[in-house]
Amino acid sequence: MNIAVLGAGAWGTALAAQAALRHDVCLWGRDAAQIARMAATRRNDRYLPGVELPDALRFTADFEPCTASAAASGLVIVATPMASLRDMLARVPARARVAWLCKGFESGTGLLGHEVAQALRPQGAAGVLSGPSFAEEVAIGQPTALVAASFDADLRDAMVQAFHGDALRVYTSSDPVGVEVGGAVKNVLAIATGLCDGLAAAGVPGAPGLNARAALVTRGLAEMTRLGVALGARADTFMGLSGLGDLVLTATGHLSRNRKVGLRLAQGVPLAQILAELGHVAEGVYSATTVCRRADALGVEMPISKAVVAVLEGRLAPHEAVAHLMARNARPEQEG
Repeated sequence: MNIAVLGAGAWGTALAAQAALRHDVCLWGRDAAQIARMAATRRNDRYLPGVELPDALRFTADFEPCTASAAASGLVIVATPMASLRDMLARVPARARVAWLCKGFESGTGLLGHEVAQALRPQGAAGVLSGPSFAEEVAIGQPTALVAASFDADLRDAMVQAFHGDALRVYTSSDPVGVEVGGAVKNVLAIATGLCDGLAAAGVPGAPGLNARAALVTRGLAEMTRLGVALGARADTFMGLSGLGDLVLTATGHLSRNRKVGLRLAQGVPLAQILAELGHVAEGVYSATTVCRRADALGVEMPISKAVVAVLEGRLAPHEAVAHLMARNARPEQEG
């Protein structure tokens, strides 16, 4: 299969490297100098230091040649942050089968990826590849399970053909709405668990501990499910890889950028400084406000996500956000 991967960040490079073991893969990046260095060194030292890339993987900064053959008979994978998804979908040939890796809501419009695709390519095959996955582990071939979601069965099968292998197990789903909501909301919830873990590590009196983290993950999953169902997703999707699986990984894994944001906020570090230090996009920071806006529009209660927004905006300190959540009235668990 001819595969074009658009975006030479950590996740795009990692997935391209795995697919290049079995397919003809072209990795495109905006930065011609970075692409030239990657081609010369067979490494992406900016995002995946120390990882050797396959000899068969091709690199280019020329968009049209990279996408042409993949659009004709293969697969185009958009591996840019959510902010660039619309631009990438608009540039890809109309006949192409397209899937994206980004997780979040589009800033300004509040749309999920499948909604952006439906607006731009209403007749085109489009989908999302998601699930609990750190790029570093995928790049070095550690076992990982993902979910390929689309309303189009042929595209789901194409994603399996492209990426299922010895180190990657790819399941399929016909519920891209649920898969995308899970991928977007878990980043916001990971900031919340980072806040809790950071307060505990700092020894703040009355700080949340492991009990609170377990409650936060569980109640966060309930928030995620409520929003997803209101947007048309199936409830059972959130018990799968892109829901519970991705939430657990991102909320507890030391490689999670969104969890690191919460940890550093709990230490009193300004948000702007944290984002500058990360060097990568932490999608939860940009998605949190939109998550809450869409929830409000649908009448869905999401207290944890709202507390994260209040901390990000400086309206609540981390310890105040915890106290705010604990002060909520008691109610039946199923009511939120």
